[in-house]
Amino acid sequence: MKSSISAASVLVRAVRASPRTSLWHRCVPLPSCQTPRGIRTESRRTAQVATAPAPEQDLPPLSNPQLAFPCLDNVEQRTERLSRRSMSGPEPSYTTGKHETFHSDEPILLDWGGVLPSFDIAYETWGTLNADQSNAILLHTGLSASSHAHSTAANPKAGWWERFIGPGAPLDTDKYFVICTNVLGGCYGSTGPSSIDPVSQQPYATRFPILTMHDMVRAQFRLLDSLNIRKLYASVGCSMGGMQSLAAGILENDRVGRVASVSGCARSHPYSIAMRHTQRQVLMSDPAWAQTRGNYYNTVPPHQGMKLARQIATVTYRSGPEWEKRFGRQRADSSKPPALCPDFLIETYLDHAGEKWCLEYDANSLLYVSKAMDLFDLGKQTQEATAKRRQDNAGRLQGIMSQQKPNDVCSLALPEEPYEETESSADIMASETPSSAHLKSADNDLVRGMAPLRDTPTLVLGVASDILFPAFQQREIAETLRKVGNRSVTHIELGEDKSMFGHDTFLLDLEGVGGEIRRFLG
Repeated sequence: MKSSISAASVLVRAVRASPRTSLWHRCVPLPSCQTPRGIRTESRRTAQVATAPAPEQDLPPLSNPQLAFPCLDNVEQRTERLSRRSMSGPEPSYTTGKHETFHSDEPILLDWGGVLPSFDIAYETWGTLNADQSNAILLHTGLSASSHAHSTAANPKAGWWERFIGPGAPLDTDKYFVICTNVLGGCYGSTGPSSIDPVSQQPYATRFPILTMHDMVRAQFRLLDSLNIRKLYASVGCSMGGMQSLAAGILENDRVGRVASVSGCARSHPYSIAMRHTQRQVLMSDPAWAQTRGNYYNTVPPHQGMKLARQIATVTYRSGPEWEKRFGRQRADSSKPPALCPDFLIETYLDHAGEKWCLEYDANSLLYVSKAMDLFDLGKQTQEATAKRRQDNAGRLQGIMSQQKPNDVCSLALPEEPYEETESSADIMASETPSSAHLKSADNDLVRGMAPLRDTPTLVLGVASDILFPAFQQREIAETLRKVGNRSVTHIELGEDKSMFGHDTFLLDLEGVGGEIRRFLG
């Protein structure tokens, strides 16, 4: 009996010591938003002692040691650190350095009936606007990007599209005046959920109204009005920006000379909606978000939910072939036993990507901007329904300071009966033209919706390895524009032989993506 107790004691002591020398800490550097292992508050030590088992000599024998979970330990420690910080200082800044700010005191009506009494748009510019204001290019960003696409004198940090902008670059600043904004709903200087509501003097949080891509574009054109730019030489965007670029060409057709849409779409596909839904659900399940219903600005932000959401997103941004080449099946340390925490190199990469981003972007902005992506649809029926809704809500601009009516409260409820398939997978596979009538109707609706782009030169670029915005979506844009009668459509599809970087190709491929943009702009 004594030998069994002794063995158990050795195992327990080994388990308690193992997190401090864990595999995870030898393989992944600690990002700025993470507390180093070993820092714990006294209150937590007290709790551990209170729930500790009986003295070691009384423990029963163990057949196997308890696994260590340093990844969970670090989440708990980060929460403790954030709790201390949130009581003694401001929330982390979501801006990325100095930028220009356009402020509008004129309220803006949003597509789903919400009203912002005033708003800000953060922006940066490069190049020189010519005498007749005819060389301006509006650059639209992806979901989480700021206006800092390229370094400036005020902010010399490299931007997210640094190599694509500048003298002789695809967006040649010797020729063009380039403008990039942080989108409405964002958190890098533009008005979003983290901004102060001028009426309540509190952060909007989840009282911020639902947004659309078109709302973001309307705000951008308010900025262009303030700069006295009546017509753009081009509207250029990638990913979510590719959606906005098309929306700008339709919404302000007489003010857009040409359109470039890279890795975008004309309407969100169910797969991309599903992936963004998953990210939002993970984020909203974080206790810091769920317990406050998104009103977390005076407490601890939902950092763990953001970390997991970013990991899911990162999976969709790259491709399997790239990760096979970069990581393979290699473990971080093959000399150690497998762990349930990050163990394979791909796991440590995703974990680090999530850690790095968990406090760099506002959680509510992720919810609102990603939902705007889901709602994107250039079909005629959607556009007509939106126009009708805007007409019905136009009066709100006159009474935005008054109390909202009771029926403005969201009455959305989950259905009592779960969703059931109306068509079996076997039936779909057996049909040569599945749902052909529906597809034909949808195609006609999209043709009607994109008709304003008939005379607008358009570049549509896709990447075969992109799983988030698959290449068929860019083919759909190009084919629809040709059906509209557009004879100036340039459609490029980069095969896996040219790019295996998936959706993120637009950030990395200066020759493939940048070269095509340069040729298109002329």
